[in-house]
Amino acid sequence: MKLCLIPLLVLCSVGSVLAGEASSPSGKRDGFVHPGLLHSNTDLEFIRQKLQAGEEPWVTAWKDLRSPQSSRSRSRNGRNRHLESRSKPDSNRDRRRRRPVTVSSLDHIPQPRANVVRGPSNNPNIGSSDFSTDSTAAYSHALQWCLTGETAHAKKSIEIINAWSGTLETVSGHDARLLVGMAGMGFCNAAELLKYSHAAWREQDQEQFEHMLREVFYPVIKDFYPSANGNWDASMIQTMLAMGVYLDDHAMFDRAVTYYLEGEGNGAIDNYINEFGECQESGRDQAHTQMGLGFLANACEIAWKQGVDLYGAADNRLAIGFEYTAKFNLGNEVRYEPYTSFERRYHYPKISNDSRGRFAPIYERVVHHYHERVGLDMPFSRQVTDSQRPEGFSTTYIPWGTLTSYGPPR
Repeated sequence: MKLCLIPLLVLCSVGSVLAGEASSPSGKRDGFVHPGLLHSNTDLEFIRQKLQAGEEPWVTAWKDLRSPQSSRSRSRNGRNRHLESRSKPDSNRDRRRRRPVTVSSLDHIPQPRANVVRGPSNNPNIGSSDFSTDSTAAYSHALQWCLTGETAHAKKSIEIINAWSGTLETVSGHDARLLVGMAGMGFCNAAELLKYSHAAWREQDQEQFEHMLREVFYPVIKDFYPSANGNWDASMIQTMLAMGVYLDDHAMFDRAVTYYLEGEGNGAIDNYINEFGECQESGRDQAHTQMGLGFLANACEIAWKQGVDLYGAADNRLAIGFEYTAKFNLGNEVRYEPYTSFERRYHYPKISNDSRGRFAPIYERVVHHYHERVGLDMPFSRQVTDSQRPEGFSTTYIPWGTLTSYGPPR
């Protein structure tokens, strides 16, 4: 597996200075860059230009975003591309029962609750799915506002965020940490885009949102969950980084960076992915493996926007993990060695075929970084993006990856 990464290992000096600073980022930075989570002003302007020019694949990806039935399952080349916000893949019967989610529509109505409960595998589901859906809706409308200047979308995003920040008191249950880790990303990215785009978001409402981040979200995720499967830690790392940037809280940001690099749990980079790319959950199933990878990729992008190179950590371990997982899910054989997780809680004796070939919408951002920014040919990950483009909708991940991550300036 390392053979395909030789070009990156040769070129890794591109980010070596930043990678060396990652363990103590606050000492290297005067302040945070805003907007500076998954999207910069340069990124947004690039997308606007491509849409105005009517260029592909941005136009088709934009149509997907603007579709009122954004959550409808779609297929490319016979593969199901849709993953819902659940820790266990849904049955076909569950999918048929679920109402379509209209996250991009101005008719979307937020469904806030004071007390959200997510049990094991989202059972019981007391406002959990509403929390995830509204997070995605807030982000989708904030993105539409930034790309079009249509104030109705800014107002809708603000409406959703204010509804939750003015109502939510607790997030609890077995899967509370996972839920905040997953859905927190959408809320934070939406808020970051609104705050730094003259969206007329009132200062008192921004303070209310900040209170929700500090007093409701952060206590749930601040200590991570070292012994859980690694996608849990990964989800919390991404959201803690996002919160740290949004709040201009260097200690919070550094806590997440340090855990990514040195954490004891399964979601730390060299615990989740071994030297040849096998992931801690590769023997569990391919859906959860891709969850962990996707969340870690978001964490890396946020850090990169702030001048910290987590992508290059542990000899570009994230790239190796993506290539290994893409290769296997494309139908190829890979090396597998059982290894025991933190505190010996999980031990998977062989690689899992469960969900094999079902690709999560997580590859565009990583291919852009490693292939475009630092010059690595990611052959298997690129096969995935080429076959799945445009990446579609999900409430598990930040959606619309092709629209936002395909081809922006390096």
